Amino acid sequence: MVKALLHLFKNNSINDRDCETVSYRNGNRYGDFPNRLVNSSVKIYRFYLLMSQFGGLVQEVRWRRIAHLLLSILLCFYFMIEKGKLMSKTLPKDFIFGGATAAYQAEGATHTDGKGPVAWDKYLADNYWYTAEPASDFYHKYPVDLQLAEEYGVNGIRISIAWSRIFPTGYGEVNPKGVEFYHKLFAECHKRHVEPFVTLHHFDTPEALHSNGDFLNRENIEHFVDYAAFCFEEFPEVNYWTTFNEIGPIGDGQYLVGKFPPGIQYDLAKVFQSHHNMMVSHARAVKLYKDKGYKGEIGVVHALPTKYPLDPENPADVRAAELEDIIHNKFILDATYLGHYSDATMEGVNHILSVNGGSLDLRDEDFASLEAAKDLNDFLGINYYMSDWMEAFDGETEIIHNGKGEKGSSKYQIKGVGRRVAPDYVPRTDWDWIIYPQGLYDQIMRVKKDYPNYKKIYITENGLGYKDEFVDNTVYDDGRIDYVKQHLEVLSDAIADGANVKGYFIWSLMDVFSWSNGYEKRYGLFYVDFDTQERYPKKSAHWYKKLAETQVIE
Repeated sequence: MVKALLHLFKNNSINDRDCETVSYRNGNRYGDFPNRLVNSSVKIYRFYLLMSQFGGLVQEVRWRRIAHLLLSILLCFYFMIEKGKLMSKTLPKDFIFGGATAAYQAEGATHTDGKGPVAWDKYLADNYWYTAEPASDFYHKYPVDLQLAEEYGVNGIRISIAWSRIFPTGYGEVNPKGVEFYHKLFAECHKRHVEPFVTLHHFDTPEALHSNGDFLNRENIEHFVDYAAFCFEEFPEVNYWTTFNEIGPIGDGQYLVGKFPPGIQYDLAKVFQSHHNMMVSHARAVKLYKDKGYKGEIGVVHALPTKYPLDPENPADVRAAELEDIIHNKFILDATYLGHYSDATMEGVNHILSVNGGSLDLRDEDFASLEAAKDLNDFLGINYYMSDWMEAFDGETEIIHNGKGEKGSSKYQIKGVGRRVAPDYVPRTDWDWIIYPQGLYDQIMRVKKDYPNYKKIYITENGLGYKDEFVDNTVYDDGRIDYVKQHLEVLSDAIADGANVKGYFIWSLMDVFSWSNGYEKRYGLFYVDFDTQERYPKKSAHWYKKLAETQVIE
């Protein structure tokens, strides 16, 4: 009988086709269930058939009933085992479990040791109820933060260089104290076995260049490339370089929403031109880095909020989602990996400009630079916090930014594009950011499908802005843990489905200053008392440490 059982197991004809099914997400056909689910279903199905056939070998009715009872018990145990495997998703052994920061949001010391001004200094003083001084005082507290990172399993950190700390006016004379600071910072990173991923520009163009047009002025492309060249040569201890953080939100914040300096609203032409010129700057810096033969890797970080039609069966809603995607995602992704803008992308851009006014300055030499760099990016950083649902809209542009955590106070509608509408079934934060982990999966797989020359992906920012309650020298931030857990689960699914994702950086390592929200909106693994600058691990820090040690998401 044992021989018969083995024979059945080896020769049963059940295969993966017996469990094929189709998943639909937001009206779109995505193909088969994730491989692990299919494989487990197949295993359970095979096991059931095997044991059923074994029961059929028993001729006596009484013993056949016993055999079927045993089958039922064994099937329950087997299912529980397989379900456990499904529910406990994992991440690769060589995965980067990182924490993210940014110079202006963390360092403080805005005028210390020769640092030049940036546009944010005056803009915050004139328009908001907070400043970036002292922020998290990372300029002095970085040894503490890096020690905490090491103790809690964080093996990578996103850091940005403050451009005006190196070149106070953006070009010309170098500030030696700024250079010295970053050498000390990178040395401490390596001492603590925390790999630095270094960004050259994280929203903080030096004031002298910003007041002269920022990246709308092509002269500043040259200044950025010169600054990048200096850093590549000066800091050989850096193995991972990022040119820009979030080209999309920079243009959006400066010229669409108007929450970034210079505070211009609804100028779509300036949005696209800024995106284009910054992508040319990126491409030229990447080409320079590769031509010099430096040993490290270089890439760019894009914020990629996934866009869905409110009604996938309504062509007008589908069109609204496509146009919104072009503004925030597709325009910069095309520049990164195609070296040009696809016909579909340009058709959308031209439509938006025809409705809202303006034109673009796109030059042959720009596309030569984009083309030369399109296959040289070593990695793509994806910052993902939310998705948006779009419906058709016939009216004037109006955007209201929720900067104080008053849920339901935001508004977003663009003439000729569409209006954001939050479905009732999707949760939102107090700042009206829609929580939708599936959007991260869909965005990763979109990059994999549409831009097959990508090499690898890091999730360079993801996290939950939260109104932390500091109790008993900690924060019991179960909501943040749940948010990160859900996003890591879909990230694990994306890896299982063939995407090359090599790391995850939670925003943020410690609590930092928030550009348009100040200090009430916290993201950190470590709570910062901004009065004393003391650090306290939150519940999420202990959870993240266990995750980094085991690579098991639970």
